[in-house]
Amino acid sequence: MGSEMCIRDSCQTMRLKIYWSLTVFFICFQINAQNYSGKKAPFINKSFDSFKTGESLKFRLHYGFFNASYATLNLDEDQVEGEKIYKATAIGRTTGIARWFFKVDDVYETFFNKDLVQPIKSTRNIYEGGYTKNVEINYDYINNLANINDIKNSRLSSVKIEKNVQDLISTFYYLRNHFDVNKLKINDFIRINIFFDAENYPFRMKFLGYEDVYTKFGVINCLKFRPYIESGRVFRDSESLTLWVSNDKNKLPIKIEAGLRIGSIEADLEEFRGLKHPFKIKLNE
Repeated sequence: MGSEMCIRDSCQTMRLKIYWSLTVFFICFQINAQNYSGKKAPFINKSFDSFKTGESLKFRLHYGFFNASYATLNLDEDQVEGEKIYKATAIGRTTGIARWFFKVDDVYETFFNKDLVQPIKSTRNIYEGGYTKNVEINYDYINNLANINDIKNSRLSSVKIEKNVQDLISTFYYLRNHFDVNKLKINDFIRINIFFDAENYPFRMKFLGYEDVYTKFGVINCLKFRPYIESGRVFRDSESLTLWVSNDKNKLPIKIEAGLRIGSIEADLEEFRGLKHPFKIKLNE
């Protein structure tokens, strides 16, 4: 009986690790709503044009040498009422033996305007170990509402949203385009509001400095950040997540590391194409 419980607990722990390895790229946005000291980073209204239509990024998510899953981010052009907008699609799927432990097929779509990177509509169609969700959200900025269509349960609802809100995926593009990283100082905080799963979340991310990261492509000079998340069953503490972003005009996420109760999970940039600017890489010595 004891051995059966041990095996069951081990399988559950493995499922949790696989799940978090798949979503580690997105958990930067599951932020603990606390107050942190530190100067707010400089926001600017103009765009840095850090990306363009056709950009595609692929990330390998692994627990040690164990490949758990892959996540992709693709940026295309769409049109709403005659206005050209961006359509970002994020796909996450477990692979190999990880799929046997915990099958995940997640698809997120976000439609946002090109100037302010403001979400117009977002969809979330997910399958996570038997749990499913199919939701479409339309943003009404006149009345400050997120109009939610729960397609799976045939339910409509509306939730108040914060000013200048972003969704889970648009945040990634918004941060790349609207913060002047050249004016960042160590211990500065980036703060924005994120709407996810029918709730408003304050996003806080601390700038730690600069660091060279060794990758399969070569050595990449990066900006190093610390998003804050809640500690608990999976994460060691509220500072268990670290993010490295390329120190160039593209501002690509190069590596994410999440410290777990046992070991850590990493997400590494595996492939890229369609970048707006040259990618600054130093060859490995």
